[in-house]
Amino acid sequence: MIKIIASDMDGTLLNDQMVISEKNADAIKQAQALGVHFIVSTGRGYTEVKPLITAAGFNSPMITFNGAEVLNEDGETLNTTPISDEVVQTLVQLFKKEGFYFEMTTSNGVYSDNRASRIQNVARLISDTNPDTPFKMAVSLAAARLELMNINYVDDYQTVIDDPKIDIFKLIVFSMDGQEKLTPLKAKIEAEDSLVVTSSAPTNLEINNINAQKGIALQAFAKGLNIPMSDVMAIGDNLNDVSMLKVAGVSYAMENGHDEVKRIANHSAKTNSEDGVGLAILEQLAEK
Repeated sequence: MIKIIASDMDGTLLNDQMVISEKNADAIKQAQALGVHFIVSTGRGYTEVKPLITAAGFNSPMITFNGAEVLNEDGETLNTTPISDEVVQTLVQLFKKEGFYFEMTTSNGVYSDNRASRIQNVARLISDTNPDTPFKMAVSLAAARLELMNINYVDDYQTVIDDPKIDIFKLIVFSMDGQEKLTPLKAKIEAEDSLVVTSSAPTNLEINNINAQKGIALQAFAKGLNIPMSDVMAIGDNLNDVSMLKVAGVSYAMENGHDEVKRIANHSAKTNSEDGVGLAILEQLAEK
């Protein structure tokens, strides 16, 4: 019997318009009404997640920044696992030397040093996770979405690193050339054994503290509720979802997901534009 459902967002819970469909929201609310705990598990931060679930008409705890921060339904922080400032400094120097555009996700929101690059990379993410969306439309969606988000633009990331009030939870590196350029960089990053490297799209790398993973956070969440992992369902589409799919007793890979995700999961869901999350939830509820 499923007692916890954890869902990724981009390419999973969000459709090609980057919102939670009515059918997905209805299935989540139906599960919650039956006493099932639903938790968002995403690479996004609270300020990016909260407006989306509010618009869909439900509330839930959140695993954010790939597991670097866990929040309750009221948005109160339960746990954080940031990257040390010293390691961030080393990564910043590496990315600048190699000529990569990158962003920081922090306890104070997302930081970027280039608005045009941010729109381009968000558009590429939308296009990659929703193949039916033309890139020009994705650019428009990205620009509109960024207007609604609290993005911090800085001239120099050093000001973020030096601020003692800010914890840095995740760095995201982008390349329009995809894994051809990113794979060599990934090898250099992984030389630092305090880090874990995943991705949410073919054109990015996401870097976290090695203890900040969706699977680790989901296990801790279940343990806090005294629920065995055999009663946990997880659903996702990309490599940053692998850790939670591996630990969940019931795991779903989106039809639009990465091949490795499909190999790991023990169930298959329809695409994110076909209400795949909602259908998977209803499928499991029918087995109660």
